[in-house]
Amino acid sequence: MDPHLLRTYVTVARLASFSEAARALGYTQSAVSQHIAALEQDLGTALLTRRPVAPTPAGARLIEHAGPLLLRLDAARAEVVRMAAAPQWGLTLAATATALTRDVAEALPPAGVTLRVLPREEIPAAVATGRAELGLVDGLAAPNDPLRLPDVAPLTARGVAQEPVDVLLPEGHPLARRAGLSLGDLVDARWIDAPGAGLPLAQLRTANGTSGFRPALHYDGTDLRTLTALAAAGHGLALLPRSAAQRVPGAVAVPLTAPRVVHRTEAVHAGALRGPAAALAAQLDAASPVREASPPGHAG
Repeated sequence: MDPHLLRTYVTVARLASFSEAARALGYTQSAVSQHIAALEQDLGTALLTRRPVAPTPAGARLIEHAGPLLLRLDAARAEVVRMAAAPQWGLTLAATATALTRDVAEALPPAGVTLRVLPREEIPAAVATGRAELGLVDGLAAPNDPLRLPDVAPLTARGVAQEPVDVLLPEGHPLARRAGLSLGDLVDARWIDAPGAGLPLAQLRTANGTSGFRPALHYDGTDLRTLTALAAAGHGLALLPRSAAQRVPGAVAVPLTAPRVVHRTEAVHAGALRGPAAALAAQLDAASPVREASPPGHAG
């Protein structure tokens, strides 16, 4: 299967238009049509309906395969180019909002840093495809256990930070005076769904081994102060690493005592690190209190 044809097909299906896909890819509309026809001939089945432009059942299944395949190709190209290139000045770091602790900020080089705050599920792909030399991903985990990263490419990950987690709630909330809280007691509470700024509700469901944790408000952003302000105003609870939950005006941070989980941060990279990326990773590693329960490198 020709990856160029596959990329064209995915673009047409995403935009639901041959002409829009042609503009996005820099091709003529005739060339796009020829690519789709050639791919359909190769696979022996129709992949798109024309009016409207939409995937057939076989085309929809191909799209499910196409994303990981094209990402792997992009990752392979990026790694080979990176190996052949001379070391560059500067560092591009991709990180989640809750991975950017004060310790991480203090470890950054004094100049030449480009910081990209991304949703956690996008960071491994950004590192794999060369859009960032180093990534910082985070999430809930059992103490000293590695995070489960998506299998987008061969990546190396190592724990660099670990801290308790707190439930952030308004000062007047009935549970604000508790010494500790269990997730089991909060399944039916009002929650803020803020996957880009806090710990996703899906991770709470996994940690508690149950459904529930329905959102009362969805925040589609990465600003941590916005999330804490929403929690303090009573729009829902939020689960945060302790360093982010403390000293929020109008809110109380109550420790999560059950299940026994921590907020874990891992540094992720592809291939051998060089230059400022290697220096930052070494500094984070030297300051890390995390004891690895598995070898330092793991993928997926």
